[in-house]
Parts: sequence; structure tokens; C-alpha cells
Amino acid sequence: MPARPIWRGHLRLALVSCPVALWNAKHDRSTIRFNMINPETGNRIRMMTVDAETDQEVQRRDLVKGYEFSKNRYLLLNDEDFDSVKVESSSVMNIEKFVPVNSIDPIYYASSYYLAPDGDAGRDVYAVLCRAISETGRVALARVVIGQRERTIALRSMPGGLVAHTLDEQRDINDAKSILGDAAEVKTEPEMIALAKQLIDRQTTEYDSSDLEDRYETRLRTMIDAKLKGEGIDVSEPAEPDRSNVVDLMAALKKSLGEPAPKEATKPASKPKRAAAAQAAKPSRKRA
Repeated sequence: MPARPIWRGHLRLALVSCPVALWNAKHDRSTIRFNMINPETGNRIRMMTVDAETDQEVQRRDLVKGYEFSKNRYLLLNDEDFDSVKVESSSVMNIEKFVPVNSIDPIYYASSYYLAPDGDAGRDVYAVLCRAISETGRVALARVVIGQRERTIALRSMPGGLVAHTLDEQRDINDAKSILGDAAEVKTEPEMIALAKQLIDRQTTEYDSSDLEDRYETRLRTMIDAKLKGEGIDVSEPAEPDRSNVVDLMAALKKSLGEPAPKEATKPASKPKRAAAAQAAKPSRKRA
């Protein structure tokens, strides 16, 4: 469990509210971390904070934030300046409206958090809101300040309570058309689509989070363990997929479904070739 929530305040819907806290839904698992090392000494490198002009080392606690309004000219801002522009959502998560669950494309979801009751007060209000959101199949949209930045969040019901997803703005999303072009508009054969749907139905199952694995990290750990033990390392690369796309799609789909691939029709030999074949089949006569 995280040490502490990242935000504390009140969840409000109209005239009712309850104290809540936002907790990170994800934790920093024991990922492999690296340090920068001087190979000549084997010592770790210490990063220093220095003045860009004087090269004098400075302490981070003495630094302030600056906004560059022109080349190398900065407007200095302190904590009081940032406090003066705080909005209500810094302490209150006000639900502004509700939308159907499937109306938000998953591409807009950014980070995930658990929204839990903060203490015993207002737990009945929390339970009512959680149950109502679940039974109506809606998502609540609200705003909250995380790290001095106001974010729009989507609150949805999950087993046990509410989960909050920060939402990216439209201006944060790259234009799909400029990247995908007309890739989905290529003319296709109905039979191929039907075969692909059969393949999809055959391989459809329930989602299982245990199926997910960072295979790069698994190989990385294996390599590190091997080096620590002084063992040999398999440096072979996985086979690259063929990017030429020269493939009989119909045959590949049918093979995937276990059906025999369509056979190519055998063309009759042309007359000259048939005559040559017949001539070759005749026994040769030698002159006396």
C-alpha cells in the first residue's frame, strides 16, 4: 500500500459531499535500475546542480521557478504566486456531469487512481454515489488539481469502490488521420473478413492480467543473472517478421483455421509444349 494519498479533499455532487483521498492505482515495482558509472574507476557519477553561467554549484532547496518570457529572460515565481491562482478543485472534486461509459475513447485515459473514503465521515454518501454510478452505467466527470495542475478526471465504478482516470485533452492527442491515412479503407474481400472473424471468435477468451509480461525485462534479468554468475549469454536476436507482405492472405487465413489452402488450378500445356512432350516420348530410331 502506498505511504500516503496524493490528494485529499471532498467529492461533491450538488449539495452532498464526502471526504475522499486519491491513491495511486499503480506502484513502482522492482524494475531494473541503472546508475551512471565511470568505467575507469568503477565509481558512481554524482550529478551536480550548477549555475549555467557561473558554473557555481547551487542547492536545489534555494532554487525558484522561472518563466522564460524572452530569450534568456525569466520571470521568477514563488510559492505565494502559485497559491494565488489555486482553483476550487484544489480541495474539492466537484462532479460536473455524467456520460455513458463507452462514450470516452480509451486513448484519452492517462493515469489511474483509487478514490477512497478519507476516514469514517461520509462513508454513507460515498457508498450511495458508488452504487448509483455502477447501476446507471455512467462515468462521472470532475476536476482536481494534481501537482499544481488542474486535470479533468473520469470516475467510474469498480468492484469495491471508485477508480479515477485523468483524461488527456484533445490537444494532447496526435491527429490519427495524419498517421493512419486510409489504412482501414483498403478494399477487402467479404470472404477474407468472414475468415478473420472466425479466427477472432476461436481465440476469444476472458482478459487475464497475468498474461501480460515485459519480455524485454525478463531477458534483461536473465542476462544480468548470467553475467553475475559468470555464465555464457545467449545474444541471439529473435527472428524479425517479414515486412515484404508478399503472402497469400486467403491461404494464410484458412491455414490459421486449419482448413486446406486453395489449390492453384493446373493449366493445360500449350500445343507446342504438348507436341514436344509427345516427340520426347517416342522411341528414337537409329540408322543402320
